[in-house]
Amino acid sequence: MVKVSPPAKLIATYLGLALRAVHDGVGYWATFEGYVRYGVKSGALVSVLDDWCAPFPGPFLYYPSRRQPPPALAAFVAFVADWRKRERRKKSS
Repeated sequence: MVKVSPPAKLIATYLGLALRAVHDGVGYWATFEGYVRYGVKSGALVSVLDDWCAPFPGPFLYYPSRRQPPPALAAFVAFVADWRKRERRKKSS
């Protein structure tokens, strides 16, 4: 009898599945801090390799300047600008 234990790999495009797997102890998950903030805060999850992970300062947008960008792009730019302002306030308080 030969027993083979190939390395397991879970690939999930659904955030809920990945989060459930991590909470169930399936393995490690390299993700954004915001997805696991509450799990780490509660002690259910542990952050590892912090010294090896550069902080994510947030999205940077590069787009052609136009006087009238498409509505979806204008909404996204406004969302990111607002998000960055809120993040700066959090860091300064």
